[in-house]
Amino acid sequence: MPDSPPAPVMTDVARLAGVSHQTVSRVVNDSPHVSAQTRTRVLAAMEQLGYRRNAVARALATRRSGTLGVITFDTVLHGPVTTLYGVEQAAGALGLGVSIAVVDRVSSDAVVRALGRLEDQSVEGVVALATQEDAVRALSAGLRALPTVFVGGLAGASEADAPAVGTDQLTGARDATRHLLELGHRTVHHLAGPQDWLDGRWRVEGWREALRAACAEEPELVEGDWSARSGYVGMREMLAADPALTAVFTANDQMALGALRALDEVDRRVPDDVSIVGFDDIPEAEFFRPPLTTVRQHFAESGQLAVHVLLGLIRPEDAAAGAVPPPLVPTELMVRRSSCPPPS
Repeated sequence: MPDSPPAPVMTDVARLAGVSHQTVSRVVNDSPHVSAQTRTRVLAAMEQLGYRRNAVARALATRRSGTLGVITFDTVLHGPVTTLYGVEQAAGALGLGVSIAVVDRVSSDAVVRALGRLEDQSVEGVVALATQEDAVRALSAGLRALPTVFVGGLAGASEADAPAVGTDQLTGARDATRHLLELGHRTVHHLAGPQDWLDGRWRVEGWREALRAACAEEPELVEGDWSARSGYVGMREMLAADPALTAVFTANDQMALGALRALDEVDRRVPDDVSIVGFDDIPEAEFFRPPLTTVRQHFAESGQLAVHVLLGLIRPEDAAAGAVPPPLVPTELMVRRSSCPPPS
């Protein structure tokens, strides 16, 4: 087979563009000391020759790796997976790479090892997908001087001492509960997420705020673990405690799925006898039977926002001038057929 032609180098670009090697180097390293006309000519020559910048050499020259780190504690649930996609999408649009470290268990040692892997790759900063209290604590202790933005339950917390972005969980839960109360239900039961998850706590707080604002009775909540099975078990527990209940706000759509099964087994019709509202708006929610009223989270937008905030920390000159994005992404109440006024 014929030998492949050698890959073009910087001197080839300089010769075609009619500039010096140093000028090409300045363009490659994004130096401001190049006129717009010259930069355009050099970039056109690079494109024509198929020249690709050597990322390692550029990192040595600029002391920037062009890579962001992501550390996550759960890649199975819909929210973290979609948020991770948003991070990768936003980083790619900026010409940045993403390196992911998955922590299989929440412990200081596991976090230190994961952060070490990211530091070995010279990441410029870290997006931490951490919603569990123990995970936030372990990360905060191990991060040292690495610029970090948290995604999750820290967002909106006045006591947070690290940059954090995420979904407006409080307002989303309040809207879900208020929706059921405005339909005429005397109160709303809550099938809560695990309370060591900060997001789960925000949703409990929003539920309570809405009940208290309406002077409605506050039933004892039942805690699940985000799974459909825990929703099934929790719904049976609620029915045993209050067979006359008419409205339930579940902390995620998977638990709502389990609750629907439990109600079906005792011939309680949804929404004729019991209204259900979920949280997340997973892709399957509109195909539940009946289609699920739920609170939509914009997970990908949270990931993109985290990259924007992190860029402001590590490369303030590259961030949008004067643009300070709000830390919370709004939610949307998606009203479908699983909620209606209570039976007369």
